[in-house]
Amino acid sequence: MRLLVARCEVRYTGRLTATLPEAVRLLVLKSDGSVLVHDDTGGYKPLNWMTPPTVVEEAEGAIVVRKRAGKTEDRLEIRIVDVLSDVTHDMGESAALQKDGVERDLQAELAAQPHALGETLSLVRREWPTDIGPVDLMCRDESGGWVAVEVKRIATIDAVEQLSRYLERIDGECRGVLAAQAVKPQARTLAEARGIRCVEVDLAVLRGEREPDLTLFAG
Repeated sequence: MRLLVARCEVRYTGRLTATLPEAVRLLVLKSDGSVLVHDDTGGYKPLNWMTPPTVVEEAEGAIVVRKRAGKTEDRLEIRIVDVLSDVTHDMGESAALQKDGVERDLQAELAAQPHALGETLSLVRREWPTDIGPVDLMCRDESGGWVAVEVKRIATIDAVEQLSRYLERIDGECRGVLAAQAVKPQARTLAEARGIRCVEVDLAVLRGEREPDLTLFAG
């Protein structure tokens, strides 16, 4: 992985045109062809990025990243004004994210019982790959539509953002479901605003260790 800190100007052309004016930024160039442009604000999300497969061309004072997008080409043109740091690290073999016990067990139970998500779903694959990480469960609904399911112990705003990024990377129509033992109110509000359905599930009930709570209605 190459980490380049430089004063630069960045211009993206493709589905739209966007320019980042000259400033000091961190450029991350990964061995898989990913290129990310960060500054020192805005949290973890890059200002701009290109996902593999890409072609990276470097000349004096410039880095150009190209990617085919159907019949067109996306381009990220980085004009380097001043290099402050340029280091490359061998990151070794990639190690998959290890979920804690509850999340791992929830994922396994929901893979076996996708109907527990409140609709008729059929599992296509666990750990469906995307260029930014695997979707926990990829399913199809009764009409054949794709449904991406992210499983958490406690669903927070970060979980909604994570699932949103997965949905952006999946080709074609795909809706999202966020499943957790508990969903934070702010996360539910954000999810609903983005068309993501939230489902609270109980691991003990899924395992058959106890009966689901019954709701009594006065009539």
